[in-house]
Amino acid sequence: MSSGRTRAAATDEADRLRTFLELTFGPLHRAEQRRWAGVYLRGLLHTTGRKTPQRMARAESLPPAAAQSLHQFINASPWGWAPVRRRLALRVAASTTPYAWTVAELVIPKRGEHSVGVHRRLDPATGLAVNCQRAIGLFLAASAHCFPVDWRLVLDDTWGRDRQRRLRARIPDSESARPLGGHVLDLAGGVPAQPRLPDVPWVLDLTRCDDAGGVMTGLARQRLDMVCEVDPGQVVFTGDRVTTVVTIGELMEGRSSTRQTQTITRQTADGTSKAIPIHSYIGEVRLPRRSTGRDHAITYRVLKRPTPDGRRPARYWITSLTDRGVEEIMAPVRAGAAVRTAVAALQERFGVLDFEGRSFPGWHHHMTMASAAYAFRHLTRGPGLTPTVPADATPAEIAS
Repeated sequence: MSSGRTRAAATDEADRLRTFLELTFGPLHRAEQRRWAGVYLRGLLHTTGRKTPQRMARAESLPPAAAQSLHQFINASPWGWAPVRRRLALRVAASTTPYAWTVAELVIPKRGEHSVGVHRRLDPATGLAVNCQRAIGLFLAASAHCFPVDWRLVLDDTWGRDRQRRLRARIPDSESARPLGGHVLDLAGGVPAQPRLPDVPWVLDLTRCDDAGGVMTGLARQRLDMVCEVDPGQVVFTGDRVTTVVTIGELMEGRSSTRQTQTITRQTADGTSKAIPIHSYIGEVRLPRRSTGRDHAITYRVLKRPTPDGRRPARYWITSLTDRGVEEIMAPVRAGAAVRTAVAALQERFGVLDFEGRSFPGWHHHMTMASAAYAFRHLTRGPGLTPTVPADATPAEIAS
């Protein structure tokens, strides 16, 4: 590439980045904060290897003092991450074609014990105890990507009880130790409060969730459509006058007038089409609630996807979309693969594992910047920018 084309490309990216910063980081009221937001964002985009303030300052050819300013911006500057994330979510929704909300767990290995939220846990994959932070990310699956738009840091009981530790890490009183399902419902509850965000189904993998029924019931209470993958041992209630307790696996075994088989078509990696049979249970299915043991009076549909060779376990879903065809129900399930790809990209190219501070606000600032870097890279490749806020948005929505 000629030097002239290289300079033109750099100028084009600088212009797009400037517009992106104006639209996304408008809630930062101080010009100095917005300036360092731009520097930090460029550092996340262009620095190879670990994205530390020192390395980002060197990558941008900044004086040594800039590293301290970047550290200050992330760890000490009192800017609110929630308004920036709202702007980011609105921008993604307005610039793409969303089809699902989903969540993903992020495990961040740590060596010491002072970083906010760090604790020991058993790694299910290896069976070994690891020292780490755990986070839950909210993603909007749209077009070809899954965009991170919000985060929650998972605290264990030690962080919930130790008052001095919480003070040192600047953890708000509103943050407490709770299971992953509680964080998922907290993230879900924030979406309907923003009317400009899309009303698309929630696609969740609950196969390893301790309270999958509680999560699905919580989504139902919020009147959110869902397609949730569950373990075959998930218990449900069937029947009307006579209630039967049965697992999903048992429910879908054998042949019955209440079960049907339909075929959906999917593209394979080589571009050919493949027919996939989907077994569907047509009937009343209700979910147990852990807190009371009573069922929630909403009817669900159960889907099973067997493997062609029978060597791997079948997959099961519970959905509230009882009035839609199987093809339409299964279409947003692709968000599961998309979010795994997004998490890998965030780890490898956008620095979500590289936060070196110890405070709760600092962690949220860094995760907000990493999410913005991911969105910028995937939203603004072409010339121009789609407005992040619709033209008929209210002043309150624009200000938020």
